Amino acid sequence: MPINSFKFAICINNSNCDDLELLKVYPILPDSSAEQDNYIRIIDESGEDYLYPQNYFTLINVSPAEEEQLRLVLSQSRLSENL
Repeated sequence: MPINSFKFAICINNSNCDDLELLKVYPILPDSSAEQDNYIRIIDESGEDYLYPQNYFTLINVSPAEEEQLRLVLSQSRLSENL
């Protein structure tokens, strides 16, 4: 299944990446060019999107209701970190 069909990933490796937390769920942004090079575009802890190796993540499928809830929780988490 192509990465672009997934919307979230769990970090399973953060070697040399200060902006990734192990076992945290991250939103995926579609990037077919990056996928061809075995990379994935993630919105990381900086709040910006960057390319990371695909093998740093496990892709997860969620229902539309779960997607909405995850996006809400992730946005609230980022807001509370900035306080």
